[in-house]
Amino acid sequence: MKRPCALLLATVLSSAVLATEKPLSYGPQLEGFDYPYTLHHYSFDSQGQTLQMGYMDVAANAHANGQTVVLLHGKNFCAATWESTIKALSDAGYRVIAPDQIGFCSASKPEHYQYSFQQLAQNTHALLADLDVKDPILLGHSTGGMLATRYTLMYPNEVQRLAMVNPIGLEDWKALGVPWRSVDDWLERESKVDAQSIKAYEQRTYYGGQWKPEYDRWVTMLAGLNQGPGHNLVAWNSALIYDMIFTQPVVYEFGNVQQPTLLLIGTADTTAIGSDIASPQVKARLGHYDQLGKRAAQAFPHATLVEFPGMGHAPQMEDPARFHQALLKWLNTPQ
Repeated sequence: MKRPCALLLATVLSSAVLATEKPLSYGPQLEGFDYPYTLHHYSFDSQGQTLQMGYMDVAANAHANGQTVVLLHGKNFCAATWESTIKALSDAGYRVIAPDQIGFCSASKPEHYQYSFQQLAQNTHALLADLDVKDPILLGHSTGGMLATRYTLMYPNEVQRLAMVNPIGLEDWKALGVPWRSVDDWLERESKVDAQSIKAYEQRTYYGGQWKPEYDRWVTMLAGLNQGPGHNLVAWNSALIYDMIFTQPVVYEFGNVQQPTLLLIGTADTTAIGSDIASPQVKARLGHYDQLGKRAAQAFPHATLVEFPGMGHAPQMEDPARFHQALLKWLNTPQ
């Protein structure tokens, strides 16, 4: 008779502890979150309003080689998630610029903004001009891969090389049969985001079902932003950004990129925007990065494909040493 009482007491005490624990909360521009390097802000006017992009500008830690790598983050990532890549590149002699795009992380969350990859590319171009960065190497991850491609197409004479890590947009989900979502539907979905749903999705998609304690920081980063005082604007901008991603494919223009291009692909990745509402038949055809990487390598005129078998959407976080070895090998090889 005593054991049930003890279990009941333990349950009550556990519930009381959980009730008193408040999840970390960050401001609408991720105020309160510690970036790995000094965070700067670039102010500019766009679409009739003054906005800010947060960014890190990290000098070469070794003998500088005179080259700059610009890191473009993904949809559920921030400039801060490039932490280990920034260090690896800086230690190898590169200057590294890692911005947060408008609508993300430490950047402004406008009430009204017409999102396009062209607009984000123009914003980034203005930032680089302000920092006197010429002929950068672009490295884009996930949604940042779509942005890096668009930037290269818009400024073909100002990009030295293009590298992408598990970029989304290697297929056109809408053309493959994924139903369209309204911005209102995206908003309803994004308003429900919490730490539990973020971790479940990331573990399944980004890390091949595995989990390491160091990943918790990135869950806390997103959950704290989504549940903070700016949560309504955060969700609204997220909805607008998802609409941009879904309706503005770049896959049909890969053949126009003339720069040397590196594709770093975790083959176990299954990321596909809208697959959660697609029919079973459509969903079965989506997100096969073991095939998508090879197909993209054939579409780019001057592509190098490096695959990471068994890794998910973020190989630079799953196995940083192996990832950076491949990246630096390509960067150090004359093209």
